[in-house]
Parts: sequence; C-alpha cells; structure tokens
Amino acid sequence: MYAAEPDRTRPALLTGLETALLAQRGYLLLWAPICLGAGVGLYFALPVEPDWSLYGWAIVVAALIIGAGWWAGEAVRPLFMAMVLIIVGALLAGARAHSVAAPVLGFRYYGPIEGRVVAIDRSASDKIRLTLDHVMLERMAPDRTPARVRVSLHGQQGFVDPAPGMVVILTGHLSAPGGPVEPGGFDFARKAWFDRLGAVGYTRSPVLALEPAKANSLALRVFQIRRYLSQAVQDRMPGKAGGFAAALTTGDRSGIPQEDLEDLRKSNLAHLLAISGLHMGLLTGVIFGGLRVALSLIPALALRVPVKKIAAATALVAGFAYLLLSGGTVSTQRAFIMVSVMLCAVLLDQRAISLRSVAIAAIIVLVLRPESLFSPGFQMSFAATIALIAVFGGLRDLPVQPWRLPKLAQGAVALLMSSAVAGAATAPFGAAHFNQIADYGLIANFLSVPVMGALVMPAAVIAALLAPFGLEQLALEPMRWGLLWILGVSSWVAGLDGSVTRIMAPGPWVLPVMSIGALVVILWQGRARYGGIGLIAAGLMIWTQTERPPVLISETAGLIGVMTADGRALNKVKGDGFAAGIWLENDGDTVDQSAAAARLVFQGQKGDLVLDLAGTEIRHLSGRAVASRASAPCGPGILISTRAPDQAPSGPCQVITPDTLRDTGSLALWPDDQGKIRIVSARDQAGDRLWSRAQR
Repeated sequence: MYAAEPDRTRPALLTGLETALLAQRGYLLLWAPICLGAGVGLYFALPVEPDWSLYGWAIVVAALIIGAGWWAGEAVRPLFMAMVLIIVGALLAGARAHSVAAPVLGFRYYGPIEGRVVAIDRSASDKIRLTLDHVMLERMAPDRTPARVRVSLHGQQGFVDPAPGMVVILTGHLSAPGGPVEPGGFDFARKAWFDRLGAVGYTRSPVLALEPAKANSLALRVFQIRRYLSQAVQDRMPGKAGGFAAALTTGDRSGIPQEDLEDLRKSNLAHLLAISGLHMGLLTGVIFGGLRVALSLIPALALRVPVKKIAAATALVAGFAYLLLSGGTVSTQRAFIMVSVMLCAVLLDQRAISLRSVAIAAIIVLVLRPESLFSPGFQMSFAATIALIAVFGGLRDLPVQPWRLPKLAQGAVALLMSSAVAGAATAPFGAAHFNQIADYGLIANFLSVPVMGALVMPAAVIAALLAPFGLEQLALEPMRWGLLWILGVSSWVAGLDGSVTRIMAPGPWVLPVMSIGALVVILWQGRARYGGIGLIAAGLMIWTQTERPPVLISETAGLIGVMTADGRALNKVKGDGFAAGIWLENDGDTVDQSAAAARLVFQGQKGDLVLDLAGTEIRHLSGRAVASRASAPCGPGILISTRAPDQAPSGPCQVITPDTLRDTGSLALWPDDQGKIRIVSARDQAGDRLWSRAQR
C-alpha cells in the first residue's frame, strides 16, 4: 500500500486553511457568540442608520452565503457560517434598536409633569430620582410625549413618599438625554434610547400624589415587593451595613453613603454591589449544595430519587426568584442565564461549568439585548468567567500537578489564584470604562470575597428561610458582621497611598483588538493561538499611543479645556461640572475641577481666554456684555462666545456659540499637518443614527 499523493493542483494556502479549520472541530460553538458580537459591533459602528432595503439585501446575502458554504465543502464551511452569524448579529442589533423606538423630547420643557413611578434610585449627586411612564406633559400630543422620563428631586421634598405604581405630578425642567461630553465619548443618548428614556431633568418643587400606588402589572408588583424588602432589611439592620444588605438582596443602593461607594470602587470591591455572577452563583450554589447534602442524609430519599437533580431544579427556581427581586437588570439577567445553563447541564447529566455553557449564555444575552455588548458589566463578567474556566481547566488537565499542598492550603491558593486571574482579565475593561486601576484590589478581594461566600450570602439565604417564622434576626446579625468587615476592608485599602492609578481613556479599537487576541489565545486550537499574544500587545501599544484633544469645548460653550504640560487646564472653577469631571477622567488626571482651573493663566478682560494652537488664535469670551464684545471685529482664528453676538462680527474669524453647539454637540480642536485647525464634533463622531436623530 502506498500513501496517497497530495493534491498538487490545490493552493497550499487553501490546504493549510482547511487543516486549521478541521482542528477546530468541537470548538466551533465557542466562536458563535464572537461572530454575533462582531455583527452587533458592526451595526453600532456604522456612521449612518441603515435603510430598510439594506436589511432586505443583508438577508439575501446571508442566504447566498449559506448556499455557497454547502457548495464549498465541509472543511471551509465554518468560515461561511461565521459570515452569516456576523450578518445575523447586525440584523439583531438593528431590529432591537427599532423595536424600542419611542419619542424623544425635542426642546427644553418647563411645566407640569405627570406620570406613574416605575423606578426609584439615586443620582451621582445623591439625589432621589424617579423614572415615570404613562407621561403627560402640558400642551403636548401623546404621539410626541416621551414614553419615559427621569426626574431628580431637588429642593424641599418629603411631602409625599414616592412608591412604585403611584401617579405623581410635579413642576420641573426636562430636556433630551445628552450626547457625548466630548467627541467619541460615552453616548448617554444611545443608552437612553434603549431604555426608552425620552427626557431627563429635575424639579425643585414638591412632588404631589394624584393616585395611590397600584400594582396593576407583574413588574410593578415585583417592584413593590422589592421596596418593601429593602426597607424591611434596613429597618432590621440599621446603619451602613443595612444599606449594603439591601443592595445585595434587592438591588436598591439608595441606602449606601457616597463615601462608602467611593471606597468600594477604589478597592475594586464595587462588583460586590452589582448583583451579577458572584451573587447569583453564591446563592444558587448555597441552595444547591445545602439541599443536596440535606436530602442525601435521608437514606429513603437518597436511594430512590435523583437528589442532585432535585437540588439543581430548586436552585434554578431560587435563582429566578432572585432575578425578579433584584430588579432584573442586564447584569442580573446575564448572571441568571449563565447559572441556568449550568444547572440545566446538571439536569441533563452534562458538565456544568464549561466554555460551552458560557458561549450559550453569551448567545442568549446578545439575542435578547445586543446593546449590552458595550456595557462594562457584560465585558467584565464574561472576561472573568472565560479566564477562570480556561486557567483552572488547563491546570486540571495537566498530567502532573505543579504543586501538592495540604487541603487547607489548597482553598487559600485557589482563592488567591481566582482573584488574580479574574482581576487580570477584567483590568483592561475596568481601566477603559472607569479610567482607573485599583492597585490593591487583589488584597481587598482576598480579604473580602471569602467572607461574602462563606458568611454573608449563606446568612442571607438562612434569613429568607427564617423570615416566615419571625426569626430572621438570628441570621441577619452574622450577615451584618460580614458586611461591616467588607466595608472596613474597603475603607482601609482605599486609604492606602497609591491605592488608585488613573488611566487615560483608550481609542475605540483598543478593547476589540485586545479582546480578540485574548480569545484567540484561549479558544484557538493549534500554534496560531500564540498570534493572539501579538494582538494583545498591539492593543496595548495603541493604547499607550493614544492622544487626547488639545482643546475641548463643552456643548454649552461655557467650559473650555486646554491641554498643558501639567495636564488639562479648565477655564472655570465651577459650572459644567459633569463635563469637566469626564474630561479629566479620560485624561487619566487625578485633580478635580478647581485644581485644573488653577493651571490656566487668563489674558485680557476677566473671564476671557486667548490661546494659540498651531499658530491659530482661539478666543473664548464669557462674563458680562459678552454679546456686544463678541460683535467686535475679529481677525483670523476661532471665536467662542457663551452668548450669540448682537450682530455678526466683521472679519475672517469662525464664531462658535451655544446655538452652533446645539447642532454639533461638544467639540474637539486638533492641529493638522498644514498648520490649520481641524474641528471634530460629537455629532459627527456619533453619526446619523436613530438616537442622534431623535436628539436633534
């Protein structure tokens, strides 16, 4: 017998491609959510909203690709299916964006606002916020009225205690959700679009009740139960531990002081507040393990019924109840889907924890909420889960274990490794989204996560079981001890010198390149996987080369930020504080607005600013009589005025006013190679999309 001669008529590249793809058999499902995510990202990256005809053509192209894949042969068919999944991801994102379409307020409104309370939370300034549906605004047709509005409560309140389902009326200010505070920045208008939030604002007048709270829907009924449980927990566990406990059990963070929230962020323990994979896993794990052990102790049951499956089914029901009571946020939904996949795997006698389970969970989340791909919760939770499964799976499969430790020490080493792996996997995403790295986060998690898993969550489950008998305090007290320990650790770590390192915001391609590189290293079979290390390095290199805009202008024209050798200098000590804070965070700066304002040296009349950018004069006018001063003749350059001039100034200058910025959004000024100034607007960067059209 002789070996078959290789087919020399086929290109070597095609043969190598087929060989590489055949090596991936058994792992192709893991790439399905990645392809879907690429399609979702492609849809959101489009500069213009696709026409309906384009969706039809996309379906036709997908059908043709499927046909071509069957004709091309089994070896290269996965490539064609990957292209189809990318198209499907884009179609899902487009369908989701159109399905949530609702009116957006097109002007600044002041007057009576009536609506039903469907959400209660707190703003970053620690003010109570009400989200209202069934909205009614004065002299506004129903088809133009936003489906939902969110109002922050300022001034003297307390006449009415807002409750879920209550119909309230107030007098307030409303406007459309704001766009990015700088070109290419976070687009709140896009997030609000998918939340069907058509206006945001505030009131300084008391909120009045028109109708008492009614639970005429399942969502409102669950909301009422959540509010009742949150208040009950805080009543039985007073102090800051009670606010922490309410956040863990019901998702209500309104009882946590701002200083504690900041300490938790600086110590990398803020993930303990977000009801996500850790909490859902601990809850279902405690119920699954406890019930399985309890049933196994009864021989008559253990020998006749599938104890393991009964425990898994019970844990699944408990997880669903926790999903409802915790508010059903995107992160909680994602955690429940992942836990459900794992528990269903137990019911089907499959491996519960595997990369396949994670892939299925990611597919479900992307199909239901494609926009969640860009949320830090989605990225960080899946990054941590994939990394943990890959690392511990690799260690488990080693023919010889690299260490042999006593069982007591193995738990400590596993915990330390888990914290290190999860921290390393989520660090790039946390740094990109929050512009900081908690340098001592590993220490804080090592001291806190065991307490959360061994004491806090089991005590919460026991308290729920004892509550019908009025004995919940027996479990709430140990739970309080654990929460006070965690808060103490966060305060201690946050107070250490150098606890936080500020990071400059990356460009738009950094996270995608690094994520693809990490996924190639973990998922690809063969030597080509090491090419992913090059992609990770390339992403880090791009990040380090990121340049920040030399000049930023807020959409009110009142705030201007100039990059200096010492960092960004601002022209105002107060005012436009939100934009100022975001600019400094994205710069990776550690100072506040007042310190940044001290960097700037004014020239000319008080309040006026004269800059030279690449030989071009930039003048910013503010203060008294600014409209008349802006009308004076001007030379070549850019004139920025906080009010429209009384008359157009004579001269070759380009004038920027609040009226101009109302159409463009915030601006960034860049010098080009020819020594001229390139103006980049937030609206141009955001593109002509559904959410930006509605804002205009």
